[in-house]
Amino acid sequence: MRRVTIAAMVAVVLLAATGCLTPLTSLQPLTPVPTPASPLVGIYEPGAPGSWSQIAEFTDATGVKPGIVLYYSAWNEPFSTSFAQTAWDHDAYVLVQLEPKGVTLASIAAGGSDAYLRSYADAVVAFGHPVILSFGHEMNGTWYSWGYGHASPAMFVAAWRHVVRVFRAAGAANVTWLWTANTIQGASSSLRQWWPGAAWVSWIGIAGYFYLATDSFGSVFGSTIAEIRTFSSAPLLIAETAVGITADRESQIDALFAGVRAERLAGVVWFDAAQHAGRYHQDWRLEDDPAARAAFIAAIVTYLGQVSPRIAPAERSVAGPARAASGQIGGSIGTLGTSLSAGAGPNLEMTFRCGRGFHA
Repeated sequence: MRRVTIAAMVAVVLLAATGCLTPLTSLQPLTPVPTPASPLVGIYEPGAPGSWSQIAEFTDATGVKPGIVLYYSAWNEPFSTSFAQTAWDHDAYVLVQLEPKGVTLASIAAGGSDAYLRSYADAVVAFGHPVILSFGHEMNGTWYSWGYGHASPAMFVAAWRHVVRVFRAAGAANVTWLWTANTIQGASSSLRQWWPGAAWVSWIGIAGYFYLATDSFGSVFGSTIAEIRTFSSAPLLIAETAVGITADRESQIDALFAGVRAERLAGVVWFDAAQHAGRYHQDWRLEDDPAARAAFIAAIVTYLGQVSPRIAPAERSVAGPARAASGQIGGSIGTLGTSLSAGAGPNLEMTFRCGRGFHA
């Protein structure tokens, strides 16, 4: 009995020291993704959210551990909690593009999808960690049913605000709302008319690609960023991009990351998919292009100051969205966690991992 009491006292001391005692007395408040101190690197792989394997293959090929992982979600499809948890366990935030296919914006704005939205919001709340959500992306283009020529900007704004309102009513304070527009060069409608307002948006996303060898960061993103800055100062994320199979692919990859740093963006998400369907649907993958892959890694190190886990493998083992929030793949927190777990046994490693969750 005495040994059990002593063990219990030791456990309490360890829990208090690491911050793990907090949830025994109070619930940790839900919080959105903090604005990163330096840009996050994100990735989209076609297998998400059904599988993590392609994301793991990307990390193995590039040595880059993403801070954001993207997937596209059909309307009425539930939140993929398991995928979001896997992302969290791998130091990444999940970014979900909610696509209102098979439903009208008018129906959404009128409450016709509220049961689905409440269920989705409840799942996000239950997940408990920060989530980035976007609704009706690239609305200023003509290629989606919710976009220009198919729905009015006023109806889009009404639907957007209704979606956000339902999530807020459910207590989903851990959502970062990402309003994602296409670059104005590739779209048919000006941006401001689609803007829901600062009270309804957390971050702004831009989708745009380098299709031709003559494309530059300025020609692809420059005018779009300039227009957005006329009506919002919200953090900017390049939410979907890649460089095609051009004669100047390596230098364009370098220019992409140079531009991300120069514009002080929140991050960039690489669309790592092979489409093979003309200029606008190229093979964007890096894994099968050694020169492009090398340029990608070098640009991240040069412009974002991030260290690849392939270069510093000892720092892979410590989960840390708090570290990802600072935009760093490596860092003193990871080194500390690795050295503690290596020298003090599995119990201290478990305590350290528990404690980190309360600083994200």
